[in-house]
Formats: sequence, C-alpha cells, structure tokens
Amino acid sequence: MATTLEILTSPALRQVRHGFFTRKGGASSGVFAGLNCGRASSDLAEAVTVNRRRVAQAMDVPDEALIGVNQTHSAKVVAITEPFETLPEADGIVTNVPGLALSILTADCQPVVLCDAKAGVIGAAHAGWRGALSGVLENTVAQMVALGADRAQIIAVIGPCISQRAYEVGEEFMDEFLMEDPEFSRFFSGGPNGRPMFNLPGFGLHLLREAGVKQAEWTGHCTYHDAERFFSFRRTTHAKEADYGRLISVIRL
Repeated sequence: MATTLEILTSPALRQVRHGFFTRKGGASSGVFAGLNCGRASSDLAEAVTVNRRRVAQAMDVPDEALIGVNQTHSAKVVAITEPFETLPEADGIVTNVPGLALSILTADCQPVVLCDAKAGVIGAAHAGWRGALSGVLENTVAQMVALGADRAQIIAVIGPCISQRAYEVGEEFMDEFLMEDPEFSRFFSGGPNGRPMFNLPGFGLHLLREAGVKQAEWTGHCTYHDAERFFSFRRTTHAKEADYGRLISVIRL
C-alpha cells in the first residue's frame, strides 16, 4: 500500500497543527488495511509501530512525543507536561507544552480536538456515548481552563465519527439519556426499523457549547458509511469480522 497519508484538517484550527488521519497510507493489511494505530488491536505490533511513526513524522514530532492514553470510555482527563512511560487510564488529555502531540484513537466514537491558541493550551478527547454522557468533554474544557485557557476562546472540532443515520440504538439506550435530561430526546429520531437513531456528534456539539465553547463544529465525516477511508467498530460487527483498526486524531502546539 502507498505510504501517502490522508490527513483531514479544519480551517477553524488553522492556528495549530492538527489532523484527523484516515486509514489511508498505512502498513497494516487484512481487516486492518491501512493506517491502524491501535496497539490494543490484534494487528501485527510491527505494523502499528510503523503506522504510528508515520503519524509522528507527519506531525513533525519524535515518536515518543506522540502522546496517547489508555482509553476506557470514562470522564477522566489528564494534564501532561512530558511523555510518560505507562499510559494512564483516561479519555481526555490537555497540555500547554509545545512539541507534545496529543492523540486519540477511535473507530466510530468522537475524536475531539480543542485549542485556545492565544493561551497556548490544547486538548484531545475520546467521546463515545458513554464518555460524553459521563462528562469527558466538560472535564477536558475544565482542565484546559485550569492551564490558562479561556472558555470563550476555545475552539473545538469533532472529527470523523458515526453519524445519526448509521447509529440505531435500543429503547433502553435512549432511556439512559432521558433519565439524565428529558431534553436529550432531541438527539434521537425514529429509524427505519422502528428503533431510535442517536445523533452522537449533535450531542457532542451541544455538550461543548454548554461547557462555554463558543466555536464548535463537526467535520461531517461518517466512519460507518465510508469504509475506504475510515475504520468502524459497528461496520466490523455487522460484517462479523474478528477485529477492527483504530483511527488516530492528533493536535499539537
């Protein structure tokens, strides 16, 4: 496979280096074909290492400066000042140190990158439905503020994730949201099979704005419906494949 990477960016974040990497241009093969950056996958470790090195090079940082966390669908956020030996369990990362590239792995969940360029503070969050409902986005914003960011100056962009037209859920799933806030009903619509369809990026944008982020947007890319460019946990499940690749999204000062 060609080594040319495809990196999606947002004009809203033009003041900082960032990228939502598609699966194109990686060293992995089979169901992982392309740029699989998930060490927790059953892909060849050597291929994942090559893929991550290509991402680090694209972001112009040493391999060790491509920082990630052990994601657990939680609301926990860590502030970092240097690379660490053991990945902490968290789903959000923030820093004000230039040269560190914060990364998030996803395969349908929302990768969210944030910055206050004036204050020199950036953040990245893994926000699936559980983490979003638990408060990972609000906590990421709060940790950025603790490092000197201004909520009103933070810009947040949600990268490729599953869209509402691909996200059929059960009634009990919807009930969990409605118990939290009946107003959350607006993020659900009726689906073709009579089951609710959940608007994950719409929910993420709502939470970011409620947290005081004035400028928040979604890139509009659906991971489920574009198999050539994106890995998708749900698509893999429907296809009864054994495993799936993980996309990487990165931001750095």
